[in-house]
Amino acid sequence: MTRSVTPSVEEFRAEASAWLAERLPLRPRQSDAWGEGSDSVAIFHSLTAAEEAALVAASRDWHAQKFDAGYGALTWPRQFGGRELAPVYRTAFAQEEARFCTPDTTEIFGVTTGLIAPTIAEHGSAEQQERFIRPLLRTDLLCCQLFSEPGAGSDLASLAMRAQRDGDGWVLDGQKVWTSGAHVSQWGECIARTDPDAPKHAGMTAFLVPLDAPGVEVRPIRQMTGGSSFNEVFLEGVRVPDSLRLGGVGDGWRVALTTLANERAAGGTTTQGGYFGRVVALARHLGVEGDPVVRQVLARLYVRSALLRMTGLRVQAQLRAGQIPGPEGSTGKLAWTQVMWMTAQLVGRLLGPRLTADTGEWGTYAWTEYVLGSPGYRIAGGSDEIQRNIIAERVLGLPREPR
Repeated sequence: MTRSVTPSVEEFRAEASAWLAERLPLRPRQSDAWGEGSDSVAIFHSLTAAEEAALVAASRDWHAQKFDAGYGALTWPRQFGGRELAPVYRTAFAQEEARFCTPDTTEIFGVTTGLIAPTIAEHGSAEQQERFIRPLLRTDLLCCQLFSEPGAGSDLASLAMRAQRDGDGWVLDGQKVWTSGAHVSQWGECIARTDPDAPKHAGMTAFLVPLDAPGVEVRPIRQMTGGSSFNEVFLEGVRVPDSLRLGGVGDGWRVALTTLANERAAGGTTTQGGYFGRVVALARHLGVEGDPVVRQVLARLYVRSALLRMTGLRVQAQLRAGQIPGPEGSTGKLAWTQVMWMTAQLVGRLLGPRLTADTGEWGTYAWTEYVLGSPGYRIAGGSDEIQRNIIAERVLGLPREPR
C-alpha cells in the first residue's frame, strides 16, 4: 500500500494558487488614494433579507468548493474530510486565498467552522461528531452561539436559561440575546442551567439545539448601523433529546470555555482593523495632515496598528507551531478594539458634521458605519473589561477579581 506524500509548503502554495486562479479573478491592489474604488469601511453588513440570503448562499457555495477540493479542513482528521496537515498549510492557503476575489461572507461562517466544530470535536460523542462536524466544516449547516442573556453577557456563569430533565430528554426555557447569525443558522450551541442549587459554574450544561424546533423564536435586532446581524432568541418549552447534550451534565462551563478559547484565539490573530492608510488620506484631503495635534494622534494610531499586527503575527506563529495561544488571544483582541476606537475617535474629530449627513462626497459619510459599528466589537467575543481581567491575572499575576 502506497502512502501519500505530504507536499512541501512551497509546493502546496503553488498547487493552491493554481486551483484558486482557475476559479477566481485576482483581487485588485488595494489603494488608499483618495477617491479610488469603494469608500466603504463598514464593520457590519447592512443588507436587505434578499441581499443577505444571496450573500450567505454564495459564501456557502465557496466553502463547499474548498472543502470538496481538500482546502476547507486542512488540519482536520481525514475522517472529517481533512488532510491532517500542519497549521502552516492553513496559513499558506489563507494567504493565497487573500490574493483573489472571494465571495463576501459574514462572521457566522467563522463561528461555525472555527468555534462550534472544534468544540464538538473535543466534547461531542462519536455520534455527534459523525453527524455534525463534516456538515459544519462544509457549511451545509450553520451554527450560532446561544450564550449571552439580558442579565448575563460577559458574565456567562450568571445565565438564567433553564434546562429541566424530562424522561429521555430536556426542556429548555429562557432567552438569549446578541446572537450573531441566528437568523441564518440551523443550529445553536446553547448553555443552560440544569442545577440551580449548584455553584453557578458547576450547574450548567451544553446542548445542540435545532433552531426550527417548536418553541424557538428568533427576532433580529436592528443595529444603529442599519443592519440586523444580531438577534434575540427565545426558547419556550423547547424539547431536546439527551443525544443532543454536548458534554456531561453539569459540564457546560468547560464546553463554553472551549468555544470561547477558540473565539479568543481567532480574534487574537487579527492584524488589521483601523484603516490607517485611509485615515491618513482623509487628513490629507481635508488639509489637516500638518496640524500638530492631528499628527500626534496619527502617530499614536500608527504605533497601535503596528503593535496589533505584531501581536496577531505572534498568535499566528503559535498556531502554526501547533500551540494553543493563551492570554495572547486576549491581548490581540484588546489591541484590535483599541485601534478601532482610536480610529473612530480621530475620524469623528476630522469629519465633524460631514459624519452626520450624506452629501455624496466620497470618503466622508461612509465612515459613519465604521464609527457606529466599532463599539460592537468592544463587547463581542468578550468585553474589553473581560480581556483586561485575563491579562491582569494571567500575564501580570495580579490578584484575581473577587468572584
